[in-house]
Amino acid sequence: MIRVENLTKTYKLENGEEFRALSDVNLEVEEGEILGIIGMSGSGKTTLLRILRGVEPFDSGRITLDDVTVEASSSQYYFSKLKKKTAIHLQRSFGLWSETAIQNVIRKLYAARYGDESMTDFEYAFDEFGDEAMELLRIVGLDHKADHFAPVLSGGEKQRLIMARQLAKKPRVLLLDEPATMSCPRTKQEILDAIKNINRELGVTVVLVSHLPEVHEYLADRVVLMEDGRIIDEGEPSRIIEEFMGDMEAPVDYKPSASDRKILRVRDISRRFVLLRGGEVLEMKDVNLDINEGEIVSIIGPSGAGKTVLLRMIGGLDYPDSGTVEFRLNSEWVNMHEPGVMRMGIRRKMGFMHQEFALTHHATIRSQIAARLGVKGEHVVDEARKRAEELGISDQVLDVLYQLTDLPETEARQRLEKLGLSPEILEDLFPSFPDREVKRYAEPVFRALDLPMEILDRRSYELSGGEKVRATLALVLASGPDVLILDEPFGDLDPLTLRVVSNSLKRINMEFGTTIIMVSHHVDFIRELSTRAVMIEDGRLVMDGEPGALCDEFVNRSHARYLQKVKG
Repeated sequence: MIRVENLTKTYKLENGEEFRALSDVNLEVEEGEILGIIGMSGSGKTTLLRILRGVEPFDSGRITLDDVTVEASSSQYYFSKLKKKTAIHLQRSFGLWSETAIQNVIRKLYAARYGDESMTDFEYAFDEFGDEAMELLRIVGLDHKADHFAPVLSGGEKQRLIMARQLAKKPRVLLLDEPATMSCPRTKQEILDAIKNINRELGVTVVLVSHLPEVHEYLADRVVLMEDGRIIDEGEPSRIIEEFMGDMEAPVDYKPSASDRKILRVRDISRRFVLLRGGEVLEMKDVNLDINEGEIVSIIGPSGAGKTVLLRMIGGLDYPDSGTVEFRLNSEWVNMHEPGVMRMGIRRKMGFMHQEFALTHHATIRSQIAARLGVKGEHVVDEARKRAEELGISDQVLDVLYQLTDLPETEARQRLEKLGLSPEILEDLFPSFPDREVKRYAEPVFRALDLPMEILDRRSYELSGGEKVRATLALVLASGPDVLILDEPFGDLDPLTLRVVSNSLKRINMEFGTTIIMVSHHVDFIRELSTRAVMIEDGRLVMDGEPGALCDEFVNRSHARYLQKVKG
C-alpha cells in the first residue's frame, strides 16, 4: 500500500550548517496494518511522518501510496493527491469549533463533500450527515458526548474528537505523532482504544510514531526502529522494543538521603477552582501532607485531580482558600502565602520546573546559568532589597515580584502587565551573575549530572537530547536549592533519556540532600526514583505510601490495560 524508496531529507540550520534528518530510508506498509515507529528524539520519526503526509519536501527518493507516486521533483499537484489520502493527528493539536462534538464532525463531513466547513448549514447538514457523524463518534468512543460543547471536553476527549474529524475525510492512512504522550494512564487508554477501533472497524491503515514501548506493545502489528535518520531494524514489536531499550543506562545504585527532619508541612489546604476544560468545578479539601528533608515524593493521580494546583500552592505560586503551607527556614517555619523577606529566603532555596520549561535556543548555557544565579544566588535577597529601597519598593512588593521568577515566562509577563510594570523591573532587581563566577557554581552540579564542563559555552541547539535535559536540570540546580519541585517537565521524553534523568536526580539527591517533590504520569519513572508517593483523586489525598504499591493501584484504578499488558 505504501512504499518509501531511498528517501533523504536535509535541513539547513540558521548557523549555515546542514542536518541530515533522513538518510536513504526504505519502508513498506501493508494495507490495514498498524505500523509503529520508535526511536530517540531527533532520530527522524516526525520528519518521516510529515513527508508521508505530503506537507514536507524532501531531497531525493520516492513515495508511493496506492496509485499516487511523489518524488522530490514532483509538482504540488501530486503532493496534494498524497494529502487527500492521508490524515494526521499531532499530540498537541486542539483545533476545534466552539460547538457540540457532533457539529464538529458534521462540519468536516460537509467539507469533504462540498469543500468549505465554515459554510455548513446545520438545518440541512444534520439530515445528510447526522447518522454518519454519530457512527464516527461511536468508533472513537464519544457517541455519549455527541451533544457536549467541544471546549468543555477533557484533553483526551478533544483528541478523540479530532480523530473523528480526521476520519470524516475518509483517509486511507491515519498518521499519528506521539498520541497521548502527555496524558494520564486513563486518558491514554481511551485514546489507544479509539485507534484500535479505527483500524479494526474502518480498515484504516495506521502509522504511529511514539517513543513509548508500551504503546507499541498494545497497538502495533510491526515496529520500525529509527536511529540518526536511518531505519536500522524492523519486525515483531517485542523484539524491536528490546533492541531499542538495549542502549539504556544501568540504574544508579541508590541510597536516599532522607532524614526524619520535616522540611514542609501542609495543613488543611482547601481550594475551589474551575478546570480548564470549562465550567467544571473541582474542590480540593482538607489536604494534609508532611515531607522530610531529602525525600523524593511523587504526586500521582488522573488528569484534573488537582496535582498541579497542589504543587503550585506548595511553591507559593497560587493561594489556597484556607489552610497553610509552611517550609522550614533554619529553625523557623515560614508561611508560603504571606509575602515578606522570610518567604524570599525560602524561594531562593527552591527550584521550580514547569511542563513548558526549556532552554533559550540561542543563548549559551553559561549565560543562562548566570541569569539563574542572578535570581537564586547566595546574596540575591540582600542585594535586591538594596536596589528595591532605591526604587521605593517595599519588602512585601519585592517578594511579590520575586515570586514571578518561579513562574513560566508567559505567565510572569501577564502578571507584570496587570501590575502595570515591564519585564525590565525584574532585570533591574535581579541582574545576571558575572560570567566568570558561573564555573564555580556549575562544577559540582555538572559533575553530579555527568556533564562535561565545555557544555557551558555551547548553545542549546548544539546539544544532544540527553544533554539538553541535564543542562536544563543544571540551570535549576546551579544555585544549590534545598527543594526541587517538578511539574511533569519530563513527560515527553523517551525511556532512554528518562533513565538518564532518573540517574541524575538520584545523584543530586545523594550528593546534595535535595528534597524533590514531583508530578509525573510515568509510573516506571516514579517506581524507580521515588522514596514515597501520594495519590490525589478529585482534590482529595486518598493514599500515601510505598511508590510501587501506589503505582500498581493507580494503574488498576485507571483501567490502563496497555500498562498491564507490558507488565505481564
